[in-house]
Amino acid sequence: MVEHIQEDLRGSRFENVDLQGSRFHNVDLSGAVIRGALMVGAEIDGVIEGLTVNGVDVAPLVEAELDRRYPQRRKMRPADADGFRAGWAALEQLWPVTLERARRLPPELLHERVDGEWSFIETLRHLVMATDAWVGRAVLGDPAPFHPLGLPHTEMGDVPGVPNDPDARPNLDEILAVRADRMRTVREVLAGLTDEQLAGHTEPVDAPGYPPPESYAVRRCLQAILNEEWEHRLFAERDLDVLERRRAGGA
Repeated sequence: MVEHIQEDLRGSRFENVDLQGSRFHNVDLSGAVIRGALMVGAEIDGVIEGLTVNGVDVAPLVEAELDRRYPQRRKMRPADADGFRAGWAALEQLWPVTLERARRLPPELLHERVDGEWSFIETLRHLVMATDAWVGRAVLGDPAPFHPLGLPHTEMGDVPGVPNDPDARPNLDEILAVRADRMRTVREVLAGLTDEQLAGHTEPVDAPGYPPPESYAVRRCLQAILNEEWEHRLFAERDLDVLERRRAGGA
């Protein structure tokens, strides 16, 4: 198998190339043009905007179908402070259902990756880090809010001031205790949020860490948390389906 990792292939031309069974992860296909393709049983998961398939812009169709399947999804696009509070409340109602599914599995399966994606525990660890970054550091101004069990996204690499221990294996209760604290922080921030604050910008944090010491739109920071929580819960649900089938098949 040929692997292309951390390569810049912008502007490349592929002609009469067999890509059957290939896997693309964290790739930027913006502006890509594919002609005469055979796509049978293919799967695309990502941010889709302006995707034209056989002359049809499918992005609005995909968005409408996702909203139909997940009625709470509309709440992840809030217009004001009340909308952010409603979106977070919806997430706090949804996560316990996912956690109940996880608790029914043997603990070792919660550390198992499905198709190379993060395990359930790793997913929770990443959400801790995301909250520390965009709420603890960016919004609240804490230069070093990072819990040692937080897990940065893989492509970030090592950043001074940000713990990154991919080999840590906390059990479910350990990481949920940290999660509960971080979720309470988000809840408290949103409880006091005004529309004026939402339209403002953060003060740069002059210390090493992530995100970099810049000023960010408060809306961007809080939207990042809603997006992370929503998408990663769905990823977790998808992978729990697989783990449950594996367990049933091995029973």
